[in-house]
Amino acid sequence: MAGNRDRFATFSTATRLKQLGERTAAHVYRSQSRRQVRRSRLTGRAALLVLVLCTLVVALAYPMRQYVSQRSEIAKQQKDAVSARDRLERLRDEKARWQDNAYAEQQARKHLHFVRPGEISYIMTDPGAGGAEQRRGGQTATDRPWYSNVWDGVDKADRPGD
Repeated sequence: MAGNRDRFATFSTATRLKQLGERTAAHVYRSQSRRQVRRSRLTGRAALLVLVLCTLVVALAYPMRQYVSQRSEIAKQQKDAVSARDRLERLRDEKARWQDNAYAEQQARKHLHFVRPGEISYIMTDPGAGGAEQRRGGQTATDRPWYSNVWDGVDKADRPGD
């Protein structure tokens, strides 16, 4: 220690302060660079982790969206297939009914007003149903020209109460 004092004694105070400042600055710089190295490694790892996670999210987002939309499309197609099977079954039943002559005769009597020879057919009409057509000069819709019927339709559309 005495040797150190002798060595410092030969230098001026300014030189001693300069050397002391340089040593202190070097010490501070080394401690800061160590902290920065540790901080930068941790930040680098975190940045790499975030980058990997973002890459995974981006890479999986589109396939997941496609998967979900395809699953919903499959469910819709299955529902449509079930309804088509039900409709097909109803149509097969109706076809089988039409193969029966009694059913065909019943439908012809009901919709086409067919009667057997010797039977008398009566058709009941609603007396209030023909009033709208006969308002116009006593003519029915079939007795007038087509353009009069079209114009009456336009008039009816203008009146909200009818």
